[in-house]
Amino acid sequence: MVRKFLLPLCLFSGLCIGYRTGAEAQESPDLHVEVNLVQLNVAVTDKKGNYITGLQPKDFSIIEDGIAEKIATFAEGNEPALSLIDPTNPKGSPDPVGDLSKGSSAGDPPRTLNSLLAGANVFVLFDTSNYMYRGFVFAQDAIAEFVRSLESADKIAFYSYSRDLSRAAALTSDRSQVLRAVRSTVAGDEAALYNTLLLTLKDATQYQGRKVVVVFSNGPDNSSVVPPEDVAEFAQSAGVSVYMISTQEARLEPLSTAVFDRMTAATGGKAYFAKNWRDEKRAFASVRDDLAHLYSLSYYPKPNPNSGWRAITVKLVGDHSKGYKIRTRNGYRPQLSRFSGHGEPDQIHFKASSDNVPSSYRSSETYAENNESVARKPIMAEISSQPHSGK
Repeated sequence: MVRKFLLPLCLFSGLCIGYRTGAEAQESPDLHVEVNLVQLNVAVTDKKGNYITGLQPKDFSIIEDGIAEKIATFAEGNEPALSLIDPTNPKGSPDPVGDLSKGSSAGDPPRTLNSLLAGANVFVLFDTSNYMYRGFVFAQDAIAEFVRSLESADKIAFYSYSRDLSRAAALTSDRSQVLRAVRSTVAGDEAALYNTLLLTLKDATQYQGRKVVVVFSNGPDNSSVVPPEDVAEFAQSAGVSVYMISTQEARLEPLSTAVFDRMTAATGGKAYFAKNWRDEKRAFASVRDDLAHLYSLSYYPKPNPNSGWRAITVKLVGDHSKGYKIRTRNGYRPQLSRFSGHGEPDQIHFKASSDNVPSSYRSSETYAENNESVARKPIMAEISSQPHSGK
C-alpha cells in the first residue's frame, strides 16, 4: 500500500521539480559575449620618433588571440574614414575601398560610421590639488594653448580634480566654453587621480569614435581607493588612449613614474615629465601632433571563444615591416551581454557594472564604505550610476 502511494507521489514531485526548473531556465537570461566594432588608435614612427605618414590598409596586419582579422575601417589623422567591408555584413567579402562620407541617405550606415570616427573626443583632466599651488597659472596657460591648437574636427571636455572630480566643461566643439572652464579652476586639497581618472574614462565610453584622455598631474596620488592597474585595464578595454603630462614632482616618487609609464604604454598613449612650464607646453604640443598623426583602424572580431582578456597585435607588412615602431593598445576584455528568454540581446553599452568591472573595483567600494578615514562618497556609487548621454 505504501509503495502504491509513494510511486504517484514521486512522479508528481518530479513533474513539479521539472516544471520549476524549466520555468527558472526560461526566466534566467543566458550570458553571451558581444563584441561589435573594435577600434584602435595606432601611431607609427621611425627609429628617431618621426611619424610615418601615407600608409595604406594593406600595410597593416591585426591579430587577435592568434586570429587574423580583416580591417573594417581605416583613417589617417582627421581624414574621412574609409570603409573596407560592408558594415551590414562584416564577415563577408571586402568591398572596394570607399569614402564613408559619401552616404546617400540619412540612415546610411557608412555615413554614420564616418561621423563617429571623424576627429577625436579629447578629455582633459587637470590636477587642481594642493600639489599645484606654485605652478597653477603656468599649467592653465599650457592647457589653454593646447585647447586652441587642436584641429577643428576635435571635441574637447575639460575636467579638474583634487579629492573629487569637477566636470567643468562637457564634451563640446566650442573652444571658448572650454577656455572659460580652464580659467575658472581653483586649487583644492588632496589628489585622487585614479578615482577621478576612472570616472573620466567612464564618461568617455559614452561617446563613439576616437577617445583620448590627457591628464595633467603635478604629483602622486594620495587619496584614491581604486588601484591604477584596474584603471589601465578599463581604459584598454574601452579603447581610450591615456596621455600623462606630469611635473618633476612625480619624479620624486618612483612608483608614480612607473605607473604613469605603464598605464600610457598599455593604452597606446605617452607619458611626459616636464621640468618647467616650457616643457609643459612642449608636452601638450607633442600630444596634439600625436593626435594629428594617428591611424584609426577598426575590425569586427572573428568568432573567438575567449570571454576573458584578448590580446591584440598590430604589425606592418611588406616593405614597411622593418625599422618602424607601432604604438597602440595591446588588448581588451569583452563585456558580457544578457540575452532575454526570447534569445534577443538587450541594448549593449560598454559600461562599468558588476558584470564586467574587475573585482578590485567592487572591493574598493566596500573599502570606501567601511574605512572611516575615507571621508567622501564611494567611487563606485557614481561609476555605476546612469551614464551621461553621448552624441
